[in-house]
Amino acid sequence: MANEFLLFSAAFGRFEDVSYILVSRRLIVLTYIGFGVAHEALHTEEDEFMMHFLRDRASSAVPILRGITRLSPIGVDVGDDTVTMVQLYNNGKGVSLVAGANENRPPEISSGSVEWQRWALETMRQVTSNGHFRGKEVVAAIPQAELFIDYIKMAKTEGRKEGTVPVDDAVISKIKRKLPFEFDEALIKYIPSEEENALVIAAERKIIDRHLAIYENAGLTVKSIGIWPLAMTKCYARFFGRRQADIDAVVYLLDIEPNCTNVVISRQENLLFARSIPMGANQLNGEETVSRLVLELTGCRRHFSSMYKRSCIERLVFLSGRAVDKDICVAIAKHLEMPAQMGDCLGAVEFTGLSESGVDRRDCRVNWAIAFGLSLS
Repeated sequence: MANEFLLFSAAFGRFEDVSYILVSRRLIVLTYIGFGVAHEALHTEEDEFMMHFLRDRASSAVPILRGITRLSPIGVDVGDDTVTMVQLYNNGKGVSLVAGANENRPPEISSGSVEWQRWALETMRQVTSNGHFRGKEVVAAIPQAELFIDYIKMAKTEGRKEGTVPVDDAVISKIKRKLPFEFDEALIKYIPSEEENALVIAAERKIIDRHLAIYENAGLTVKSIGIWPLAMTKCYARFFGRRQADIDAVVYLLDIEPNCTNVVISRQENLLFARSIPMGANQLNGEETVSRLVLELTGCRRHFSSMYKRSCIERLVFLSGRAVDKDICVAIAKHLEMPAQMGDCLGAVEFTGLSESGVDRRDCRVNWAIAFGLSLS
């Protein structure tokens, strides 16, 4: 077990490093977007993959693609209550929606149960077989409730660039006692940020194995396992932070899900802070509950300010689109006394229509942000 951890942690120093570790008979690859995953089946000859792609697109209503690299993998956001899937396409001038789907968990099924797992894999199998999606390659994310996030302060090291200092000992000593699961059963990723701060993100091995089994049984090929905070920064930077003034701006991103609110503070794609609050749109049914959420959001801002003395948040960006009532967003922005921006992912991409993409754009009240970010990864 000790040798496995040392091999795993060897990639933490730099984003471009890649290490491999055998966990529960699966090949795990660390990549810059999170916990990358590759099965042996991924090592297919390039020409064979091209033939599969050409066969897939032969019956597609999507215009002929001039390069397979422009077609993104399917972004899969599997939560306790919903399964959201999106596939995007770089058309040379912008981003187009190839396909999208959102399915809600039946109320008689308990989240996290064996029945939930069966429902999730059947949903993904059916959605990817409806003729709208192209291929079976996916980028997925571990659900918010099953991801551990904490922060450490890195000591300055003379003559070494940020992100190249070995951090294994620091991670072990400062995080080991905080983990909600056994340290030997944890997969951990270190993300350096600014002002000698670093985010430490961890997941339990058995949780990752469970999700891998779901995707495998659904007939999908997992390109990588991402993490929701980086998916949110990717979504913001690609669609809502493209102006020159946005490059250095620190923004407060809010993704209000049915039963949780995901908070990310970033500078463009540079992740600075992340937290998931167990309170979402289903609970925001009055002024009292909105005020409770605002208190949590204020606490996040205070925590951020204590970590980053030289940075100031410039604005609030809601990434929930039309999935959350606009009055709630206005109330939150007013209480926080911050300028706010509404981000509608579906309105930011070119659209082929309901018959081709499977998405009805009219009054669509689905939260697409994390799935969009995963597809872009």
